[in-house]
Amino acid sequence: MTQAIITTPETSITTIANEELISKPEAQILWTSADLDLLPQNSKRYEIIDGELYVTRAPHNKHQDTCGNFHYELKAWSKVSGLGYSVIGAGLIFGDNDDVIPDAIWMSKEKYAALIDDTGHFHGAPDLVIEVLSAGTENEKRDREVKLKLYSNQGVLEYWIADWRAKQIQVYRRENGILKLAMTLFESDTLTSPLLPEFSCLISQIFE
Repeated sequence: MTQAIITTPETSITTIANEELISKPEAQILWTSADLDLLPQNSKRYEIIDGELYVTRAPHNKHQDTCGNFHYELKAWSKVSGLGYSVIGAGLIFGDNDDVIPDAIWMSKEKYAALIDDTGHFHGAPDLVIEVLSAGTENEKRDREVKLKLYSNQGVLEYWIADWRAKQIQVYRRENGILKLAMTLFESDTLTSPLLPEFSCLISQIFE
């Protein structure tokens, strides 16, 4: 479930409402990465997309298991190949008004070194982004539409959207400058990628 805080960056956070994002009058300024330092340090996840603040609760344990399985498979392959790094829950800062925390990412060694800052956040697009769906229409819309647009605009090469309930993965790949749906994989299928030479993983292993 996603909640919204009815406030502005300049005021204290006092009210919680059941909405997808922070409600703010058009005349008010957009949320920025600097505003995140003023928010409560708790179990909620705060993300800014196009200046709007999204607040999500701690996800289902199965959601976290799925994230961990992606990370495990990609990390194991990365150690063998030596081509890059898998990071779980990475902070991606694309600009003052776009600051997100995807469930998992993968990027080449060269890109990792170029994008990471002293705080351990990444300023720029990884090669691969993975989001695992949380329950709820608004949560799904955020990953399937809002974040898809963001990652496409920022230059992500592949975007995987995983549904642990349906046990399927939608694979988006960059084509003609934008991310387009390339395939939908089911439990009996095998996950591969042109970004990851010789990487191969059964979908069933991701959702076990």
